[in-house]
Amino acid sequence: MIQYSLKCTQGHTFDSWFQSAAAFEKLSSAHLVTCAVCGGDRVEKAIMAPRVRPARDVAVSAEASAKPRPLSEPATTAEQAFAELRRKVEANSDYVGKDFVTQARAMHDGSAPERAIHGEARLDEARKLIEDGVPVLPLPFMPNRKTN
Repeated sequence: MIQYSLKCTQGHTFDSWFQSAAAFEKLSSAHLVTCAVCGGDRVEKAIMAPRVRPARDVAVSAEASAKPRPLSEPATTAEQAFAELRRKVEANSDYVGKDFVTQARAMHDGSAPERAIHGEARLDEARKLIEDGVPVLPLPFMPNRKTN
C-alpha cells in the first residue's frame, strides 16, 4: 500500500491510499480518482514530505503493539465522533439504498411524505439534487452493507 498527497485543479488537497504506484496511475488515467472535497476528476500527486519517525516513537509503537485493541473500536477522538454520528444517523433515519435519489426528490416535490432517510447516490445525481434545491448532505461514512 502507498499513500499519496493529492491535489485537484481547484486547489483542494487530500490524502488517499493505493495498492501500488501503478494502481494510482491506472485509476488516475481512467479519471476514477476524484477530489474528496469537490468531486473533480482532474487530480494529481502533490508534493509530499518524507515520513521519518524519531526513535522515541518507535518505542511507543512497540509498546502500543503489545496491547492490541479490536479494530472495531475507534482509536482517536475523531473516529469516536464519526462512530457516534453514524449511530445517530442509522438510529434516526431509514436506509433506502440506491433508491435515495428517487425518494429524496419525491419528498421534495411533495409526492411522498417527508421522513429522515439516508442512502446512496452517484456524484452527478447528488449534484443535480443540490442544484434543484433538494436538501441533501453527504455523510462521512459508507453505509453498512450486509451481504451473504
